[in-house]
Amino acid sequence: MKKINFQKEAKKALLIELNELKSFIESKSFKVNQFCEYIFKCKGKIFLTGVGKSGHIANKIAATLSSTGTPSFYIHPAEALHGDVGMIQKKDLLIAISKSGESKEIVELLPAIKNLKVKLLSITENCRSSIGSASDSHIEVRVAKEACPNGLAPTSSTTVTLALGDSIAVALLKAREFSEKDFAKSHPGGKLGRKLTLKISDVMTEVKDAPLVPKNLSIRKVLIEISKKKQGFALITSTKDKDSRILGIFSDGDLRRNLEKRINIDDANIGQVMTKSFKTIECNLLVADAAKFMQKNKIYNLVVKENTKVVGFLTMHQIIESDVL
Repeated sequence: MKKINFQKEAKKALLIELNELKSFIESKSFKVNQFCEYIFKCKGKIFLTGVGKSGHIANKIAATLSSTGTPSFYIHPAEALHGDVGMIQKKDLLIAISKSGESKEIVELLPAIKNLKVKLLSITENCRSSIGSASDSHIEVRVAKEACPNGLAPTSSTTVTLALGDSIAVALLKAREFSEKDFAKSHPGGKLGRKLTLKISDVMTEVKDAPLVPKNLSIRKVLIEISKKKQGFALITSTKDKDSRILGIFSDGDLRRNLEKRINIDDANIGQVMTKSFKTIECNLLVADAAKFMQKNKIYNLVVKENTKVVGFLTMHQIIESDVL
């Protein structure tokens, strides 16, 4: 068996695909205006179809369109020929992807699409192919070289087609003014969903459960209170009253700095050493925003407010546990 340098061969394949992408972008074939206009103005559903590798690409493009504001569905042409074409209505639109433009299952589907008076868009390597000729709008994707050394396995051609689908989805996203909030609605699950929807109020600890200590308490007694609450900091209040105003915060960092100054923890009261200009954040913001805020200010605890009222606190530990990073 011939010894192969996998690193070298993989890099060579990637460079071939990269060059084909660049060539396509610079070619006269890269014309998406009419293609996008048809999709943007479609009042019905967007269907994509393809066979084999083209089918996988069509399926992925449908998923990308759906998650970026253009609801789309993949339909297998063979299944469409045996009844599923009934899902497609006159106001819908079909995008056919075929390398040759002569995929038998799609060609056999063309009369039914024409009869339904459905707009047909296509991506093939030949605008004069059966599918290309029957289309209302067509994009030609022709590569000079597949990454496959035998020139058989669709590699560069599928990469260019997939990237083309992504570019169309992004262009439509811009046209629809699809926002982060819109994106969150279509991605409610997993880390991405949590990152886009989880608010500080969902994970913060309410102020009643915080280590609340009056300003005239000694540092030693405050440290005991911090240990009891196991939070690593304390909120300093004007009085012992639970509804009293928050004056400052005392954290592990404050303790280290004051020990370096040789402060007597029995004589000094917490009001003398607390941090008065502490950072706060609104409870209706996202946990991901709080993480960025903490990172920017190099802090690990945040006082949480609702308008001007302190309602709780948030720690970096809580953010990590929320799994939004």
